Amino acid sequence: MAYTNTNTNMTNSTGLTPGMQTYYNRTLLKVFEPNLVHLQNADVYPMPLHNGLVQNFRKLIPLEGSTTPLSEGNPGDSVMYSEVAVTVQLNQYGQYARTTDKLDMSHMDLTIDRKVKMLGDAGARSIDTLVREELATCTNVIYANGKTSRATLTPADKITSKDIRRAVKMLKKNLAKPFNGYYIAIIGPDTTFDLQEDDAFIKVSQYQDKENIYTGEVGRLFGVRFIETTQAKIFEKAGASSADVASIIVLGQYAYGITSWTSAKPRVIVKPAGSAGTNDPLDQISTVGWKMDGFGVKLLQPEFAVRIETGFTA
Repeated sequence: MAYTNTNTNMTNSTGLTPGMQTYYNRTLLKVFEPNLVHLQNADVYPMPLHNGLVQNFRKLIPLEGSTTPLSEGNPGDSVMYSEVAVTVQLNQYGQYARTTDKLDMSHMDLTIDRKVKMLGDAGARSIDTLVREELATCTNVIYANGKTSRATLTPADKITSKDIRRAVKMLKKNLAKPFNGYYIAIIGPDTTFDLQEDDAFIKVSQYQDKENIYTGEVGRLFGVRFIETTQAKIFEKAGASSADVASIIVLGQYAYGITSWTSAKPRVIVKPAGSAGTNDPLDQISTVGWKMDGFGVKLLQPEFAVRIETGFTA
């Protein structure tokens, strides 16, 4: 029976030292962290080790105000805090690639360092996608150009400042708190292109204050800071005549949370040729992979998030 290298990258040592492992982990994080755009504004809830697989959150319900005058010497009745339990499951995520010794020896550029960077990019997009898909479940939806459903949107129904102002109004009425005076919008390159036609749009290069700029930030408009990513949600062929529909997520504080086991970070795992024993009898197969030991995300305050759906310039 012929031997088959399943899912192995082909041409048609006993292990890494601790120092090298640290180096490659650092290389992975340099590529990984800048691409986690959807995680930037999450509330972080570390989970201690050895405490199960489910993180329990408590969603506090905003209190009503009081307009009743106090009686002299009488504080009146107290109010009760109201909260709702929200849980999120922690899961492991990871990915690896196999290569042969012949490919490693013949390919001029495919070093371990380059492989780690490639996997770091794939890993970052994987985790970022998990968060994006959770945010896309928010139920506050605005359809561009006054449309009433995703299926009626056409490429001509582009994002406008009026749609942004509507999202801001909705968040304000829902008592969502901004981040240092601004709500945050996660936007794709296609919708950025259309929004930049608005004369009121302030490019990040025009900011007077250059500090505390978010990764991917491209500008501001009507109390919203825009963070651009190629990972922004696209509803493919979901619009009129099978047009693609873009999604913009506008966020206030406390809208969503992420959790991971304490000190858990994505790490690189390198298995050199020969490390697999009899499963690699001629020292031909090596692997490079990334792994996140535990991660979960949950939309905690859906009323503090708004999804704008829009057509865009092709």
